[in-house]
Amino acid sequence: MSKQATPRREADNEAKAVLRTIRISPRKLDLVAATIRGKKASLAVNELTFSKKRIAIDVKKALNSAIANAENNHNLDVDRLIVAEASVGKGLVMKRFQTRGRGKAAGIQKPFSHLTIVVRERPEAEEK
Repeated sequence: MSKQATPRREADNEAKAVLRTIRISPRKLDLVAATIRGKKASLAVNELTFSKKRIAIDVKKALNSAIANAENNHNLDVDRLIVAEASVGKGLVMKRFQTRGRGKAAGIQKPFSHLTIVVRERPEAEEK
């Protein structure tokens, strides 16, 4: 007696990839995620390849994972994929301190983030 499997949350024409505990602030990560929202998947990969931001490498890995999930797990056409969602969430925050003058200390926060990328297959009628 096992429990029932939870139903799939995405639509049939969607695939998702989640990257958790990325060592960057959500504000900086959202700048990179905003550059790929709503674009075709191939254009988004190119955009991330030539981006100068350090985190673009990790975002590209997550996007490639979402594309691979769409192709292998859900049998979607890779050429018709668009980045439907690229959402950023707040993760844990490591608290550290930095020594200051006269024996004092100042607090430092080192935030982590979560990234969720959803790719969607466009209908054939919409392409033309």
